[in-house]
Amino acid sequence: MKKTRTVRIAAAATLVSATLVGALITVSAGPSAYAGQHGAGGPVSTADRLRAAVGDLHNLGITGVQGLTRVGNQTTTARSGVANLDTTSPVPANGYFRMGSNTKTFVAVTLLQLVGEKRLSLEDPVQRWLPGVVSGNGNDGSKITVRQLLQHTSGIPEYLDDVALTQSAKEFRAHRFDHYDVKALVALAMKHPPLFAPGTSWSYSNTNYALAGMIISKITGHSWTEEVRTRILAPLNMRQTYFPGNNPTIRDPHAEGYNQFEADGPLVNRTKFNPTVADAAGALVSTPSDLARFWQALQGGRLLAPTQMAQMHQTVPAPDIAAVLPGAQYGLGIMRIDDSCGVYWAHPGDTPGSATFNGASPDGKRVTVLSLTTQLANPLPVYSRANQLMDETLCP
Repeated sequence: MKKTRTVRIAAAATLVSATLVGALITVSAGPSAYAGQHGAGGPVSTADRLRAAVGDLHNLGITGVQGLTRVGNQTTTARSGVANLDTTSPVPANGYFRMGSNTKTFVAVTLLQLVGEKRLSLEDPVQRWLPGVVSGNGNDGSKITVRQLLQHTSGIPEYLDDVALTQSAKEFRAHRFDHYDVKALVALAMKHPPLFAPGTSWSYSNTNYALAGMIISKITGHSWTEEVRTRILAPLNMRQTYFPGNNPTIRDPHAEGYNQFEADGPLVNRTKFNPTVADAAGALVSTPSDLARFWQALQGGRLLAPTQMAQMHQTVPAPDIAAVLPGAQYGLGIMRIDDSCGVYWAHPGDTPGSATFNGASPDGKRVTVLSLTTQLANPLPVYSRANQLMDETLCP
């Protein structure tokens, strides 16, 4: 992974792809840049806005787009494009997709529930729960708190910088079926010195959430995936959300995911890979309807007690994100993003060949989820249009 500002911004929104700038584009509070395509007055209803957006996203180069907006109990869906470039089959309705870094929100909720049960404190040092794991080359788990892991203020390096399959199409093909043990992933990060002293700055690192998953396992005696299932998925009846383990495929129906590694280059199918590389940083698979249900429940206060909800929403400046999204801040596994009526809450996610862009109003009454099945060499227009849709649908 190249050590450039662009790549560091990409790491702030992606799960495993180092070539993408994810979900970090300035909110457009003014008229739609695409309004001319849909009439001088622009879209006039939620359904119109959603249909316009998924069509625009497909026209920008995304092979397949699923969109869902829910206001209270009323759900609107739209789709555009194809599920497979070889067969040109249509995008499935409510198809499965890899949610990427949106997994982090599930992990943060689980840890905050444990905090509410007084089984740990956000101020506990990582060393207390994972002795000796964060050590070497100046890394010191005794000086890093659980809060700092969830907040990305730990200074812990990014393990993806040393994972081969994130580097190029050739490396992806050679290593996409490799199994990764979470301890080995953390050990990759420990080969590098800290980015900064804990609590003194902010930098997105998937290693933070690999460690968070390990802490959940240490405290409960169960894997983070089992705790997420029993604490979140089962109570919310989210039957279409799951952890695939070593399985490189995802359930049907689903659309294929593609990457464009160079401008004007070909699209490379990256649907199949071993998701253990993502672990608690981004391995979950879901559907638009399930993910919308999660965000509505979270922001509606159904998953966390008020004290823990307030802790989750305590944000800090996230300079790498704010460089392209003025005012954006990071809480505990959640992002606060400005829009024309205030703020919305979200956690976008990318994996090889796919992305999700989502958002929920502060009260959870409005939620929008997008599934995108292409990572373009220049994703900025795509995410700008997606972010614009959040403003159009989350503001009353």
